Amino acid sequence: MIGKTYTTMLGGRELSIETGRLAKLVSGSVTLRYGDTLLLVTAQARDEKSLLDFLPLTVEFEERHYAVGKIPGSFQRREGRPGEKAILSARITDRQIRPLFPKGYRHETQVIITVLSADGQNAPDVLGPIGASAALSVSDIPWAGPTACVRVGQIDGQYVVNPTAEQLERSVMDLVVAGTRDAVMMVEAGAQTVDEETLVGAIEFAHAEMQGVISLIETMRVEIGLEKFNFLAESDLSTDLVPELAEAARVGGLRGALLTVKKKERSANLKALRDRLIAERVPEDAEDAAERILALKAAFSKVEKQELRRLILEDDLRADGRNSKTVRPIWIETRPLPRAHGSAIFTRGETQVLGVATLGTERDEILIDDLSSETGDKFLLHYNFPPYSTGEVKRMGGQSRREIGHGNLAKRAIRAVLPSFEEFPYVIRVVGEVLESNGSSSMATVCAGTLSLMDAGVPLKAPVAGVAMGLVMEGERYRILTDILGLEDALGDMDFKVCGSADGVTALQMDIKVGGITPAVMREALAQAREARLHILGKMAEVLAAPRAELSPTAPRIVSMKINPELIGKVIGPGGKQVRELEAMGAQVTIEEDGTIRIFSASGEAAEAVRARISGLTREAKVGEEFEGTVVKTAPFGAFVNLYPGQDGMLHISQMSEERINAVEDVLNVGDKLRVKIVNVDDRGKIDLIRPELEGKIAPRAPREPRGDRGSRPDRGDRGPRPPRSE
Repeated sequence: MIGKTYTTMLGGRELSIETGRLAKLVSGSVTLRYGDTLLLVTAQARDEKSLLDFLPLTVEFEERHYAVGKIPGSFQRREGRPGEKAILSARITDRQIRPLFPKGYRHETQVIITVLSADGQNAPDVLGPIGASAALSVSDIPWAGPTACVRVGQIDGQYVVNPTAEQLERSVMDLVVAGTRDAVMMVEAGAQTVDEETLVGAIEFAHAEMQGVISLIETMRVEIGLEKFNFLAESDLSTDLVPELAEAARVGGLRGALLTVKKKERSANLKALRDRLIAERVPEDAEDAAERILALKAAFSKVEKQELRRLILEDDLRADGRNSKTVRPIWIETRPLPRAHGSAIFTRGETQVLGVATLGTERDEILIDDLSSETGDKFLLHYNFPPYSTGEVKRMGGQSRREIGHGNLAKRAIRAVLPSFEEFPYVIRVVGEVLESNGSSSMATVCAGTLSLMDAGVPLKAPVAGVAMGLVMEGERYRILTDILGLEDALGDMDFKVCGSADGVTALQMDIKVGGITPAVMREALAQAREARLHILGKMAEVLAAPRAELSPTAPRIVSMKINPELIGKVIGPGGKQVRELEAMGAQVTIEEDGTIRIFSASGEAAEAVRARISGLTREAKVGEEFEGTVVKTAPFGAFVNLYPGQDGMLHISQMSEERINAVEDVLNVGDKLRVKIVNVDDRGKIDLIRPELEGKIAPRAPREPRGDRGSRPDRGDRGPRPPRSE
């Protein structure tokens, strides 16, 4: 069967989507090509409904190293678990498509994006969501798309759609936007401190640019799309119970339970009210007790959501008693860990994060083995979300996708204000340990991480802070919420995280649960977020206004120096012997091809001792210099005198005395110390010496013949034939 191809232009380059040629047994399958980047995207759902009470959607982003002509670097030489980049790419697709599945849809659904070819210029992460939208649209899976996704950069003040890798290096922002025909649904960005209006302009630009792709997928759906299968939505029983249960809950004290300030107490009060209402309506001996209890629990959740949203929209009153624009109380402590290089505790309401900064050498940078051209990263940020942070018991394993996503957002926020490696030659690791979580723990990680870096003495360009904004929308009415609680995240319509300094935004992430929001609402949310961010930065400044003037006393020291690249061999030594001796002095030594040497040690004294040793090894002797040297070796023609570590000179027998000397040992022996002066340095670095008190009193020795210059010697032809070898 010959496939059918659809094309459109995006960012001045052709985007083509083909279906009907590969992976034809799956419900929806497309191949997408942009430049020489080629993806296969499939979508499949199970026929039977899952028993889970949430949407069982999984998105996998599979990187194949053959896509860039590489063999994997793992021990088995095959691809293993998805790397961080692949997980972040999968999350972009997931966040775009998840809100558009029908309410009550419970069929296990899987979208798999496989990178078959990557050209290194057109990133596959923003192409995967387009492929997923196309595959779902032509499949029989119920889904309310299509959507599209583009990346926007800004170069020399101009917005650029889907910038190439080379263009992205020159861009002041890296913005990814997904949306439907009418509204924006998902935003993720890292930026070099840009103002809010520039970001909104970029989002509007992105939404306009994606319309051609959406039209293309709509055409595909009309021409070749399968009929969507029918699915069993959740039982209407819970919906039928809502009106009566809502009235009983209000009478029973629902408002008071919802307005309990503390999270655990609020949860306990709501559960007690729910259980009492259920017990009043379900006799213990009822045949359908289990079914009715489940239905009543679902109905109570709806009542709880309705009442919370009503309080917010009508009374501007939130679960913990705040209004829509108030930030929770903040307290901060710096340097709580005595041995860490930098540490801080940031607490906002019932969300608390311990930030810890560690400084290392170039050897500590993380090596990257994915489809990108990167080889390493000198800034690491790890976000840990243990179960005790929410008062739960769960199995602990590797890092979850959520932890990777939240950590990446915090990393992008802080990276924008880090000094360059040339200015501050350390590999930096920040860890955010979430100790308590009641909403916005990733934003607390930005604050705690910033404070820990300043506590360590890292010269940040500016402090950064983050805040999570929410939204409750009913028709034309809406209210934007500052610093949302976990409950407001779960029952609200938006999670909009904004990070930045006093000068502008460095990172943001937005996820919408409704059909999307308009630019006007986004502007209002960004303006309200700026007010909150400035408030939080003010609280941080009360404790630590700027990076500490001195590096933390527990932090290792790095001494940088520059040598003649031709002398690198002297520092390394034969077989690396010299470097090993240097590191045995208590330091790590890294050497670059341009002659830059960095000495890393926990002890400033050890670092300085190694620096002095290297200076001696690479010191270039000059004619006229005098030294107090030590005889290290004698020969019939003279004595070798050590001038400084790693450098000897030769004092010829004719330069030792005014009188004729029969043997060097008549004047000098190994271990003797004497004053010497350099009179010549040849092209090989060989040094000739004289005793300075004899200068002018004895005839100077003729300079050694330059290396390779044998022009004054007769060649073999001038000297006649070589005499026959005697037997």
